[in-house]
Amino acid sequence: EKWLRSRGNKETTISLMFRTLRSAYNKAIKEKCAQKSNYPFNEFRVSKFDVSTQKRAISKADVLKFAEDTEPIGDDRYVQLSKDIFIFSYLCGGINFTDIANLTKDNIVNGRLRYVRQKTGKLIRIGIPFEAMKIIQKYEVESIGYIFPILNSKKHKTPLQKQNRIHKMRTKINNNLKIIGKRLGLDINVTTYVARHSFASVLKKSGVNIAIISE
Repeated sequence: EKWLRSRGNKETTISLMFRTLRSAYNKAIKEKCAQKSNYPFNEFRVSKFDVSTQKRAISKADVLKFAEDTEPIGDDRYVQLSKDIFIFSYLCGGINFTDIANLTKDNIVNGRLRYVRQKTGKLIRIGIPFEAMKIIQKYEVESIGYIFPILNSKKHKTPLQKQNRIHKMRTKINNNLKIIGKRLGLDINVTTYVARHSFASVLKKSGVNIAIISE
């Protein structure tokens, strides 16, 4: 715990890591690879960590402000892409960044988005609004092998190359979104995840059943 804190990890991250460790330890005991007498989680309680999260959603009106923002941020050529990815995620059911990065033309079937979530392996099918389709068309020329110029099929071939590229691009895009969010006067650290959470939040406020939103 001290080591994780020294590296700047937040309580939610530390809690996740300890729960993963606890799960692995329980499996080790079951497989007779570890002894119950050495089990560290009888006294060390993972529940002590504060896993309450900060506000992660913004209103529909605030989402629209990202489309209206036109001020430059230095000479960063990824500013427009950052805004487009944020809006695209919101318009397409809160699709997360990794799934966006992996989208190809094959994922568009009869005007609908059809993809398998990288995290869960679940098949997702959702309509593509006109505004989202316009964003896709904007990057047709510069994108190579994918819908958006995040991954390049000629450069990023191995899983590790793709993972490193996605991590690098997510950081760049989130940094831009944070700057734009502050400029728009939003009281929240804006990231690509905020678009996902905002989509769900707007549905909830509109009276949509939570079970449907979860699905």
